[in-house]
Amino acid sequence: MRKLNHFDALAGMAALLVLISPARADVAAEFFRGKTISMIIGSSAGGGYDTLSRAVSRHLPKHIPGNPTIVTRNIPGAGGITAANNLFSTAPRDGTTMGLLRNLVPFEPIFGTEQANYDATKFNWLGTLSVETGLLIVWHDSKFKSINDAKSMEMIAAADSINSQPAFYVRVLNELLGTNIKVVAGYPGQNEGYLAIENGEVDSWGVTYWSSLTSTKSDWLRGNKIRILLQYGPNREPALKDVPYGPDLVKNAEDRMLFEAAYSPLTLGRPFVLPPEVPTDRVAAFRRAFSDMLLDPEFIAEAQHLGLQIDSPRTGDELQDELKRIYSMPQKVLERMRKLALAR
Repeated sequence: MRKLNHFDALAGMAALLVLISPARADVAAEFFRGKTISMIIGSSAGGGYDTLSRAVSRHLPKHIPGNPTIVTRNIPGAGGITAANNLFSTAPRDGTTMGLLRNLVPFEPIFGTEQANYDATKFNWLGTLSVETGLLIVWHDSKFKSINDAKSMEMIAAADSINSQPAFYVRVLNELLGTNIKVVAGYPGQNEGYLAIENGEVDSWGVTYWSSLTSTKSDWLRGNKIRILLQYGPNREPALKDVPYGPDLVKNAEDRMLFEAAYSPLTLGRPFVLPPEVPTDRVAAFRRAFSDMLLDPEFIAEAQHLGLQIDSPRTGDELQDELKRIYSMPQKVLERMRKLALAR
């Protein structure tokens, strides 16, 4: 696990975020004082998203003007789309509701997902505490010793639904690396999928995040209970130097662009958002609060204790730019990604 002595990088993020004038801070404080903010989480309780959200809910309020209370609310369903629809169409647009989105959710509209009744570019993006690294893992005594074994033998991977993020990444790996992974859908969530791996019911979970392992399954790492066959995402994970990096295994230029588009959700990390049309002074207050929290020794200490990754933060503006970049990719690439995202 990486150490979190990255104050220079975090201070740089703070400098990039919107600064609030004293007058605007006073206006925001007057609104937030005595309020309770609902944080909607697009996944079930007990997983990596849930662990992160609860840590943030404990520390963010002291950095928001007026020091409101934050309570978490899990709204799983449809791979995180249910929570996004709630934030876009139902949640109050006054700053009293925020969300932690599953990172494939912002791309569902360009996939043509019928349930995705939102425009991701209209959310107020607050930032992410770290980018993600996707992994393909198996149990320590599995017959799969390397990524090549996943090409020559059929692997069974669990997923919550056939069109969920874990299932999507299985199809990406099959398409670009020639793996032979079969998805078995219907597991309520990641925890149930992990239990199925332990019990030998399946070989893997569709995609496992490095941050999820360090925060919720650190015993697997300490006890060498799993084997990591592959990593992919915007950056190599320094702690996994001997694990093959997916993009290095793709030689065709268009395929590399497709891989880049496919792991763009990992570049968004675990993104926090506000609904559309929240007053600008309140959006600015949240963004400043996030940058201040990342420099808070108490939050850093808890993040270390929980195994949370907070050392590669991105601002709301950076996340917005990433969305625009992917949405503007060649239609041929986006169409290929759309076919992988939606099993029919």
